[in-house]
Amino acid sequence: MEPSVAERRGTEPLPKPPARFMALAPYVRLPRPRGRRIAAWCAIPPLATASVVLGCRAADTDGITPVPQLLAFLPWLLVPVLLALLLAVAARWAAGCVWALVAAAATGWFTQPYDGPAGPEPSGPVVARLRVLSANLEYGGATDGLLSTLRRERPDLVSVQECDVRCAAALDSPAVRASYPYRNVVTGAPAEGSAILSRHPLRNEEGIDATLAMPRSVATVHGQRVHIQVAHPMPPEPGGVDLWRAELGRLRAYAAGRGGEATMVAGDFNATQDHAAFRSVLDTGLRDSARATGASRTPSWPSLTAPVLGAQIDHVLVSDTLRPRAARFLDLAHTDHRALLVDLDLYAAP
Repeated sequence: MEPSVAERRGTEPLPKPPARFMALAPYVRLPRPRGRRIAAWCAIPPLATASVVLGCRAADTDGITPVPQLLAFLPWLLVPVLLALLLAVAARWAAGCVWALVAAAATGWFTQPYDGPAGPEPSGPVVARLRVLSANLEYGGATDGLLSTLRRERPDLVSVQECDVRCAAALDSPAVRASYPYRNVVTGAPAEGSAILSRHPLRNEEGIDATLAMPRSVATVHGQRVHIQVAHPMPPEPGGVDLWRAELGRLRAYAAGRGGEATMVAGDFNATQDHAAFRSVLDTGLRDSARATGASRTPSWPSLTAPVLGAQIDHVLVSDTLRPRAARFLDLAHTDHRALLVDLDLYAAP
C-alpha cells in the first residue's frame, strides 16, 4: 500500500541551510531537534544586544543606558557576535548565521578610526616643539607617579584631573614650582580638582561650568598664544547620561567657538570615538592626537586590563596649527587611567 502524504513527510529529510554555513557543523554538533532549538534561542540575546548598540552607532546617537556604556567597548562586540554565530551554525539556523555575519561586518566597519573634517595644513614655519601630558590621578592616588613622570618626561604643558588636596600641595612644592612656575590649580573634593601646569607664561581664564573642574588657561609660547582647556565631564553612569551628554556639549561649544589661535583640549573625556557626543567635538575640526599618530584604539582605561582590554577615553585634541608627532600611553601606579604623553609641533599662526 502506498504511504500517505503525512507518512511521506515524516520520512523526508529536512532542508539544509547553505553549505557555507555548515563548515563548522561537525565541531558544534548538538542533539536534534531540541538541542538545536536551544542553541538558536541562546544566539538571540547577544545578537539583539549587539544590533541595538550598532544601530545607535549607525544612527549617530548614544541612546539610553546601557547603550552609552556598551559603546565604549564597541570593538569587543565581536566576542558575543562570534559566539552567536557558532550557536547559529550548531542550530543549522541560516537566518541567524546571516544576522551574525552582518553584525560582525558592522562591528568591523565601525572599529575603523574616526576622522572629523580635515582642517587646512599649516603653511607657516614650526615655532616650537611642545610635549603635553594628560593624567587622571584617581582621587589623587597617582600623585607620586605624576611627579616621577614630570621629572622623567619633562612635558611643557600638563593637564591633571582628579587632583585632590594632597596633589595640589605636591604641585606647590619648591621642586615642582621651579620646573613649572605657571599653573592654574582648582581644588575641591578628590574627584573634582584639576590643574594646568606650564613652563611657559600662563593667563588663566574662566573654565567650563561642570560638576568636575575644567579650568582653562592661555599660554604664551615664543610669542604665540596657545589655549589650553582641561576636559573632565562626568562619566555616563546609569541615571547620569544626560549630564554626561550636556557637559560634553559644553566642550563642543567651546571647541566650535575657539577662533583661529592654537587650541588644545586635553583630559579624561569619559568618551570614545564610538560616542556621538565625542564625535561632535571632533566634528568642530579638532584633531585627536592619538588617532593622528596611529594609536586611535589604544585603551587608556581601566588600567587594570589595558592595553589588552579597555577603552580610550583620555585624549589630547588639537587645532590646525598644532600637529601631533608622537603619542604614548604611560602606566602610573594607583590610578585606573593611563597617562597620555603627546609631542606636538606648533606652527606660526596664518
